[in-house]
Amino acid sequence: MKAAGFQENGGPEKIQLLDVPKPTIKADQVLVEVKTCGLNYFDLLVLREENPDNPSPFWGGADIAGVVAETGENAAGFNPGDRVLVNPGLSCGKCERCIAGEESLCVDFGIIGDSYPGGFAEYAAVPVENLLHLPETLSFEEAAAVPLVFQTAWRAVITQAKVLPGEDVVVLGASGGVGSAAVQIAKLAGARVIAVTSSEEKIALVKKLGADAAFNRNEADYWEKINRLTGRRGVDVVIENIGAATWKDSINSLRKGGRLVTYGRTSGRIGETNISTVFWNQLQIIGTTMSSRSEFNQVMQLVFDRKLLPVIDRVFPLEEAAQAYQRLADGAHFGKIIIQPGRVG
Repeated sequence: MKAAGFQENGGPEKIQLLDVPKPTIKADQVLVEVKTCGLNYFDLLVLREENPDNPSPFWGGADIAGVVAETGENAAGFNPGDRVLVNPGLSCGKCERCIAGEESLCVDFGIIGDSYPGGFAEYAAVPVENLLHLPETLSFEEAAAVPLVFQTAWRAVITQAKVLPGEDVVVLGASGGVGSAAVQIAKLAGARVIAVTSSEEKIALVKKLGADAAFNRNEADYWEKINRLTGRRGVDVVIENIGAATWKDSINSLRKGGRLVTYGRTSGRIGETNISTVFWNQLQIIGTTMSSRSEFNQVMQLVFDRKLLPVIDRVFPLEEAAQAYQRLADGAHFGKIIIQPGRVG
């Protein structure tokens, strides 16, 4: 089969169209004919950062939508031809965290396309428990824009930040996949949503998603504008994915008792923290990654019901995957970039 993968780490230029073996499924797995697959920032990290545990060649792709091609003997509930959406979170299903329904805290937690070859290929083998039936109301392109980013945003905003109606919530990187989902979810929770993005065009787009205010991160005084917007009280919550470049200001922007929830580090791993500010203002700094299965199912139902909307930037055929990676690396996108390994019509 064809896959868009890499044989050595580096930039988008390392992505090649490869001939690789078609996956052989285990008894509890399903072979999915991949129609579409979303591209995420972590795909860039997988490409850039060497992982000696991954085979070579390797291909990413967490957000898989497609059609069941084959089922293992113990894979009940799905039949060849079924339209499906894949939950990219992998867990052992046996540890105390999994038994408690907190799969994202599993000691063996992984992500399809990170610790396991993903959906930038014509076929993918996935555990049957990771599948959801995809309703006809959602296209394959829309479906591929949803799983990783909406579950990450849901856990960040609802479970970890516990956003309440009337609170001020800053969403950094609001034009990205998780950011655009977080804007919608925070608005659904009743917050006043303050989005930060990178251009006037993207400001207009995030406002269409529900942001009450939006600021351009390329303007030096955007944190001061946010502060003035709150009457210098500070914001209740910052949804943070930028990392080093914004970490100090994110903490300083919080009101007393405020919460910072972080799920990314696009500008670097190490951020400056004034510990006195944290304890004196009784701040909470909360990490978050992906979601539990129950959270995933909950937010997917809201997408299926059209209460939350997939945001698609562009769709690239599999043979143009390198260009898709480059668009993501350039930050030119708004919403999700989709790679299309198979025919969707």
